[in-house]
Amino acid sequence: MSHTAHIPSHRKPRRNASKTALRAGVAGGVLSTIAVAAAAGPAQAEPVTQTIEMPTLTSGLSTAVAASAEATQQVALDLETQAHEDAAATTAAKAAKTAKAEAVRKAEAKKKAEAAAKAKAEAALRASRSEARTTLSATSGSTSVASSSSSATGSAASVVSFVKAQVGDAYVSGGTGPNSWDCSGLVQAAFRSVGVDLPRVSQAQSTAGTQVSLSNLQPGDILYWGGAGSAYHVGVYVGGGQFVGAQNPSTGVVLRSLDYDPPSGAVRVL
Repeated sequence: MSHTAHIPSHRKPRRNASKTALRAGVAGGVLSTIAVAAAAGPAQAEPVTQTIEMPTLTSGLSTAVAASAEATQQVALDLETQAHEDAAATTAAKAAKTAKAEAVRKAEAKKKAEAAAKAKAEAALRASRSEARTTLSATSGSTSVASSSSSATGSAASVVSFVKAQVGDAYVSGGTGPNSWDCSGLVQAAFRSVGVDLPRVSQAQSTAGTQVSLSNLQPGDILYWGGAGSAYHVGVYVGGGQFVGAQNPSTGVVLRSLDYDPPSGAVRVL
């Protein structure tokens, strides 16, 4: 026995002849098929279908989407709130406009009513003056002629002297002297100079003494314009058909004829 008999052989085993022939036949058939296909022309390419795998949402993306939805909802709420505020502002503006129009209407109505009342008062005053002129004319042609022979004496003379001394002073509503007066302030001061305390306002002064006829005036009598108890102006008769009165801001204290502005009546205090 050889000394190498126990060592395995390193040669490759021989291939089975039948297997080798089969493989050669298959390879030849495939090559033939490819050759025939190539000769026949290019093959129709089949469509390739590719499957794309979609990524899975991560937790961070979910949080971002949730935050975006919350922000969108907040914007919607803000827009709704703004819409309510705008509607309220519009309603308030309309209400203010309506109120203003109503106030203007009432002011115009009040102005018209005041104008009507003033016109009525002026008409009544003109009627009163017309009546006074008629009375004056009926007594010897005029009051100045009927009373021109009268002369002031005693306290009446002092009252006449006082008011004449103020002629030229300014007229100031509420004025009580010594250099500015209103009508009743001048009359009150004149009678106070002889110790007679008269009421402050013309309405009360027109009823402070005995009512006398305009045809029987004496110096020192108080003349009034308007009704007794509701007179709006007073003055002092100084004789000779004249009176002194604090008329208005444009004329001040003046000496005027009764024909200039005939009074409505007179009262005698002295």
